[in-house]
Amino acid sequence: MTVIAGKKRPERVTSEDLDGVARSVLTDVVHCAVAAKTDKAYDWWKVLFALYPNSKATHAGRSRDKTLLMEALRPMFASDGDTETPAPCTFCGAPASVLWAKSKLPLFDTNKALNSLPPGLRGWPVCRGCRVAMWALPYGAWVTAGSATVLSCETPAAEYEFATRNVRRARRIAQVGFSSLGGGARPELVALRALRAVEGGMSATTLWSFKNDNQEPWLRVSRTRRAVPRFLATVDGNRLLRRGWRLLELALTQRDRDGKVSVDGVGEAARLVFEAEDRRSRSLVSQVHQLLWDTHRWSGGDRVALTRLAFRYEKEVHGMEPDLKGVAILIADWIEHGSGSPRGRLAEYRNAGLSGYRLGQLLYQAGYRLKLDGRKVEVDPAAWQPLLGKQSRAWEHRMLLGAEVLRVLGERGVEVAEPPDDPRERERVEALLEQPVLVADDEYYIGGA
Repeated sequence: MTVIAGKKRPERVTSEDLDGVARSVLTDVVHCAVAAKTDKAYDWWKVLFALYPNSKATHAGRSRDKTLLMEALRPMFASDGDTETPAPCTFCGAPASVLWAKSKLPLFDTNKALNSLPPGLRGWPVCRGCRVAMWALPYGAWVTAGSATVLSCETPAAEYEFATRNVRRARRIAQVGFSSLGGGARPELVALRALRAVEGGMSATTLWSFKNDNQEPWLRVSRTRRAVPRFLATVDGNRLLRRGWRLLELALTQRDRDGKVSVDGVGEAARLVFEAEDRRSRSLVSQVHQLLWDTHRWSGGDRVALTRLAFRYEKEVHGMEPDLKGVAILIADWIEHGSGSPRGRLAEYRNAGLSGYRLGQLLYQAGYRLKLDGRKVEVDPAAWQPLLGKQSRAWEHRMLLGAEVLRVLGERGVEVAEPPDDPRERERVEALLEQPVLVADDEYYIGGA
């Protein structure tokens, strides 16, 4: 609502601004509610239906006449009437004389839920400012035809940036539909770009994605750690880390048979720093670990960049700075000089590397094998401890160890994938890798002019 009003802070929104926002929202609602299903503006009605499925604007029996529908909806945002005993607004505490039930509120009870209103009340008291804000919510949210994603952040400037980008996108959807936008875009990218307003400080961020549906409503929550803005600032300011992030983005990009982007790697990389509340999200470290095992894909420099990115993420975001060099050298020595072929030993390590027990067995065997062969074995036993058993975040240490082992092998030339032979292809890839991170073209997410 603040962005639509053209103000920087909510407390600066005046009564006149509120009138303008209400008019703008009602105009869009009526225009989309009477649009034919083949009309592009109908896409915005789908958004409203996903959030307010029982309202007069989305009900199957709504009027298709603009004038009649406008008259029916205008009282929703009318000023609070004079009452002797106004109730405090449910959301902000201001005096309120209008009662709203679940049909006009997003993410409230569905038809499957019992009435949760206090006894004797016909609805929740909602002041005019909150009523307008409730229906301005889709503009500041990342919306699809069936859901909305909103952001909360410790830094108001980041929330403002998130809302600003989404208002631009929402206005385009209301005019020309979802077909004008690029496919595969993600709200996590918009959120990370908004976090640049934190300027490298500490600030936790939460994304709330929901659908307020009569049949199957749902809510999904994902969060970033407070140090993520600092990590992003570090990546921006370090050439090797920027290259690692760009490699990650390019590796996660998928194209269809026609060469068009079907999965955007920029958004997928941004998604990796968000941790789902149900723990079903991928982590950045695990994704880098998986990519590095594609041993024929990366040059030595690329492997170093990806490894450093994973280590820096753990240091900045989780406060972990494990010293894995000694253990990595022990395993690399065993792969290079142990009995059998290096390829076979590399495969053996890969199979054991993520299990604390099996990794402990491998380290035990590797150390004694090298010692019996007369080779120097120097590793601090304390360095083994974070890798073994079910200790906190031990799985991340094991993944980082895998990245370090592959880096050491790459330095020694044991397993090194050469860059493309075609000089034009090398030049193209290098140009892509030199681009800054998180700079997907706005037109891809918001739509072309």
